[in-house]
Amino acid sequence: MQSLKKEDLSQEVFDLYDDYAHDRITRRDFAQKLSLYAVGGITLPALMSFLMPDYKDAIQVHSGDPRVDERTISYESPKGGGSIKALLCMPAGNKKKLGGIVVVHENRGLNPHIADVARRAALAGFISLAPDALSPLGGYPGNDDAGRELQSKRDRNEMLEDFIAAADNLRHQEYCNGKVGVVGFCFGGWIANMMAVRIPDLAAAVPFYGGQPPASDVPQIKAPLLLHYAALDTRVNEGWPAYEAALKASHKEYTAYMYPNANHGFHNDTTPRFDKDAAALAWQRTIDFFKAKLDTRA
Repeated sequence: MQSLKKEDLSQEVFDLYDDYAHDRITRRDFAQKLSLYAVGGITLPALMSFLMPDYKDAIQVHSGDPRVDERTISYESPKGGGSIKALLCMPAGNKKKLGGIVVVHENRGLNPHIADVARRAALAGFISLAPDALSPLGGYPGNDDAGRELQSKRDRNEMLEDFIAAADNLRHQEYCNGKVGVVGFCFGGWIANMMAVRIPDLAAAVPFYGGQPPASDVPQIKAPLLLHYAALDTRVNEGWPAYEAALKASHKEYTAYMYPNANHGFHNDTTPRFDKDAAALAWQRTIDFFKAKLDTRA
């Protein structure tokens, strides 16, 4: 059987996966349409397996890494889902006041990849909090298919309240310096944009390929923005021109990057949509941005 590589797949395959990952088509329809690309020795099961997240081999900073102090906490989200569980991380042995980063998951709950990102943020010198918006439904169920199904049962505006409450909780953590930013991916990118709208004293927001707020909400934004977009992500990018026009009209502080030949989800290194160079550059820009905006000496 042919060994699959990202380069072997057409853009239509990645577009199909995007439709599936965002619940625009069912798993059955996804498999049926994907079967058209199972040719030349590539079987449909092999193709589907290749496209699915690899949480065993692709995690960069594992739970229990001695460089990170991590624990699961619970906080209250009175306007959202009530009691929310979250992963709290900071550099091992830290006794300093650090800038805080809320890490917002995709549309499937706090999966191993997002927990990994929270630990990466801690290794970069921050205290991070990664909530699980599926907490009211029992939490991330252990696989992304079930996670997406669970998340579809929650109202996204109530989930927004959960992450707004997370920012308040993080701000008052013992080792937080009081400056809090947010980074979010996909659904989490929309949350990051909306937290910038809703939280007047948010120190920084970094949406990765996130849906944009209504233009009428943009004047409320006070936080500086760093926005990452994927050039091949036509679905999300449709909303960018109007968002940028509103940001300019309101004289907001923002920097936006469009990553060439990158797909939606390019930062997620557990799927073949991952773009190593774009992800590394976007993450370094994100860390540099947070260092500039979350340092109380700045």
